Amino acid sequence: MAGRIEQPTIGPADHAGEVALRCRGLIKRYEDIVAVNGLDLEVMRGECFGLLGPNGAGKTTTIEILEGLNFGNSGEVELLGRNWGSGHDQEMRERIGIQLQETQLADRLTVEEVLRLFRSFYQRGRDIDEVIGLVELDSKRRAAVQKLSGGQRQRLALACALISDPDILFLDEPTTGLDPQARQRVWQVIEGFLGRGGTVVLTTHYMEEAAHLCDRVGIMDLGKLIALDSPNALIDQLGVDQIIEFETDNGFSGDWLATLPGVKSTQRRMHRQVLQVDQVPTALPALLAALQQRSIEARNITVHRATLDDVFVHLTGKALRDE
Repeated sequence: MAGRIEQPTIGPADHAGEVALRCRGLIKRYEDIVAVNGLDLEVMRGECFGLLGPNGAGKTTTIEILEGLNFGNSGEVELLGRNWGSGHDQEMRERIGIQLQETQLADRLTVEEVLRLFRSFYQRGRDIDEVIGLVELDSKRRAAVQKLSGGQRQRLALACALISDPDILFLDEPTTGLDPQARQRVWQVIEGFLGRGGTVVLTTHYMEEAAHLCDRVGIMDLGKLIALDSPNALIDQLGVDQIIEFETDNGFSGDWLATLPGVKSTQRRMHRQVLQVDQVPTALPALLAALQQRSIEARNITVHRATLDDVFVHLTGKALRDE
């Protein structure tokens, strides 16, 4: 069974500054499905906030409502002191940048033409040459979109989101499908935006990305926020030091694993057994002895420090990438 980490008070008490966006009692229904179920959330100015959740958790719907691309059935949404639908929508759109998970751009336009087009949508904005340099596409300035690699297209989509010089940047899976080097480049651009005082709200399927970039993360499941804190604080709340994992046959029954000394809890992730332990020097020898006594073959035994991914599995009972 998935556990539940006690949720702290909404909004970090020790964060000095203004609220960039908030929602209170947000509910969104699609016929009989409740996609967002009474969500309360605050994101502070200058913060990088990550919203994580398994498929169907409600995070995409939440982000769309915060961006003004969708509307809740009830509840309040405030962005930079304004509310969507209150007559200030254009002003609000001028102050946000959005990168969708898949941004469709005209294939035959060049990088420079795409950015000039997007810049024309806003009254204020950044210099096109500056943004091209920021996302390291100088050498592709006159290249057509259809000639760009996947990583270059992602960086161009990010440039389109940055061209208005927004106060808040919404990023939906900004590095999906990128190689490690391209991912690092995108991270650097995001960190540069934060360094200028910007606010970032992102979704990601990469736990290391959330741990690296985010000041706080909120974990959603079944339309509700089930945990909210800094990545390190969430890991600490697990109350374990290390994770032992090993592979077994599908018919393996491991109820007895929880009785081993040094083991706090156990889970099964597909064909892998996962033990949360607070005493590796005690738990690992006991595990190996018990497996040998029962003539059970264990493959690919690994030991690692607890991570944000372990927190996610503990809370939801599934890995973030599970479909």
